[in-house]
Amino acid sequence: MKVLLLKDPKDKDSGPDPYTEELGSYNLEATLIPVLSFEFTSLDSLFEKLSHPECYGGLVFTSPRALEAIKICLKEKSKKEAWSKSLKQMWNIKPTYVVGKATASLVEEIGLVPQGEMAGNAEKLAEYICSSIPLESLTVYQTAQHPDLQESLSSYFSQQGIPASIVFFSPSGVKFCLQHIQKLSGDLINQVKFAAIGPSTAKALRDAGVAVSCTAGSPTAQDLAAAIHTALQPPNCSH
Repeated sequence: MKVLLLKDPKDKDSGPDPYTEELGSYNLEATLIPVLSFEFTSLDSLFEKLSHPECYGGLVFTSPRALEAIKICLKEKSKKEAWSKSLKQMWNIKPTYVVGKATASLVEEIGLVPQGEMAGNAEKLAEYICSSIPLESLTVYQTAQHPDLQESLSSYFSQQGIPASIVFFSPSGVKFCLQHIQKLSGDLINQVKFAAIGPSTAKALRDAGVAVSCTAGSPTAQDLAAAIHTALQPPNCSH
């Protein structure tokens, strides 16, 4: 059976995508279609704030893209030297919080120690960090529809037909993809099991009038694949 994943593929240098691998272990044929493109912003402000760890009690990284923003900053030789000589050590005596495993591994790459990676979503991470700590947020990227999205969806449906399941990985994915998918599926859309990576994405689907067949218990390839496998079982199957 076929599963359509509305997400970017993992960076090719770091091996195969874990979601396609996990779904493959259940004999589900997964295809990835990128939904979003990212434009980095406020990078000078970002490094300015990173240069003053004494002003903050810690860091919160909400996605892998936030780490990509820092890596772009650190490509500049002077900034890289400042980070490795003093800033990294100064930040390391403060907590660095992340929402999931993918972000945690990138935090480790820049030399910091992540906390809270098992939280899985923003609400649980906020509870983990605890209430009443003053936060300062800085937006360092903005999302837009991937330029090839409509064409990729159209060619997938014309070549592979209607998938057994379609997985959304963000509320933005719902916003950008759902109407195209409804148009391409027509009356056959009722056959599709819609899945969500987490509660905010599931809510966006329900708000758009879509029945959600399953939500991953945590935003990992293993939990998502298991949830989809269960959702695709015939009704009379108990396992």
